[in-house]
Amino acid sequence: MENTKPQFTFKSKWAGRFIWAAVVEGFFAVVATVLTLDPLQYITGKPDYFSPARVIAANGAGTWFFTGYISFLVVGVVAMAVTAIFYLYIEGMQGKPYKGITNAFAWGHLIFMNVGVAGSMFLMMWGGYLAGWASAPVAGGGEGLTSEQIHVQILGHLTDPIGALILLAAIGALLGGLGYLIRSRTD
Repeated sequence: MENTKPQFTFKSKWAGRFIWAAVVEGFFAVVATVLTLDPLQYITGKPDYFSPARVIAANGAGTWFFTGYISFLVVGVVAMAVTAIFYLYIEGMQGKPYKGITNAFAWGHLIFMNVGVAGSMFLMMWGGYLAGWASAPVAGGGEGLTSEQIHVQILGHLTDPIGALILLAAIGALLGGLGYLIRSRTD
């Protein structure tokens, strides 16, 4: 009797690399989620003014934390995994492995996009957390700063590094797109 089981021979080194990047970033997303939810405060019953969950709930500059976190989940984790499908399509389904300049573009895509996304989003989370702490009342261990003071003293210093890292991520995405176009059009 013949083996009627379908045989798949898709091979893509780049799809695997992007999937592993999504797995690693997913691990950091889980760690960030646990730290954000701060489950120990619910066990001990002691409210913590510096808990990221309270910083988010306080709104204002703490929104930076939430925005960085959600953006990291969407762009850092989900987009990395979805990007692997593009590489699987070119390498596995079309049988066109990346080589030469397209291989260099794929490396740039993987490294620049991951460093840019993770770096910028974690800086946003860190800035939002610091801003939330700075806005907490002095009696609670915070600085009691106003929103304007927070933006001048804390968040204003982070905008240039965040912007540079986002630009790095965009360059990585452009390199990936360029490599994708070149590789899909050549034999």
